[in-house]
Amino acid sequence: MKKLAISIGDINGVGLEIALRAHEKISKICKPVYCINKTMLEWGSAMLSIDIPKNFKTKECGEVFEIKPGVNTKEAGEFSYDSFITAIALAKSKQVCGIVTLPINKASWALAGIKYKGHTDALADLLGCETVMMLGCEDMYIILYTHHISIREISSHVEAKKIYKFLINIYDYIESDNIAVLALNPHAGDDGVIGNEDIEIEKAIKKANKKLKKDIFKGPLVPDTAFSEQNRKNFKYFVCMYHDQGLIPLKALHFFDSINVTLNKSIIRTSVDHGTAFDKAYNDSELSLLSYINAVKKAVE
Repeated sequence: MKKLAISIGDINGVGLEIALRAHEKISKICKPVYCINKTMLEWGSAMLSIDIPKNFKTKECGEVFEIKPGVNTKEAGEFSYDSFITAIALAKSKQVCGIVTLPINKASWALAGIKYKGHTDALADLLGCETVMMLGCEDMYIILYTHHISIREISSHVEAKKIYKFLINIYDYIESDNIAVLALNPHAGDDGVIGNEDIEIEKAIKKANKKLKKDIFKGPLVPDTAFSEQNRKNFKYFVCMYHDQGLIPLKALHFFDSINVTLNKSIIRTSVDHGTAFDKAYNDSELSLLSYINAVKKAVE
């Protein structure tokens, strides 16, 4: 059975509860190593009134501090980052086959002075390789060209040369012969009437297909019809120009079962496709474990 490192995420959120409640199920899929120190584990489990399983193996990391359910704190940001770094170290040293990350809180990372906005851009820097954010499930995967940037910045990144490189990179990872690429603007720009960005996307698609000597990338698809029932029958992979363009339809269709995968050439990393759910932390709320279990299954696969 393969061994995976589990970074515990923001301990003021739902990550620890998910890890504890799902442990029995995922222990049948892999050998998990949880990146958390024993003191914080014991405090958290006591607050949750959940017993720590006897085979709950941990890797010591992070400082000891007060858990404050549902609150952004510098200490929680530092702790979740330490857990993440520890998981990466275990993977790089081949002590585990890959890592699964529970949700961090970007505001807590900012309070801790961590320069990254999330796991994906942190991995790119820490591993020294390009990374691609892909989210979804076996029915549909969303591949994000840009992700955690503001809407006003997006158009400045939509250049044929950059998108071409991105598309070739994607093909190296997933090797699908049928990948949809969305336009940026309404009506795919109407031949430049509504912005020139989609002309750049079309150039990138043509150049990538010419390079690959196959008609791999289709589009640019008009965004408001890209996720029609027929298109979802025709395509499994959708390249989206920005975060919400892909995540809104994905979460409308697969809110509980989708996962996050970081495509890269260094280590395997999957994650839940949800946040820290501060409103549900440590208050006996009903939690779905499905995204986490699916993330573990995908990492093992």
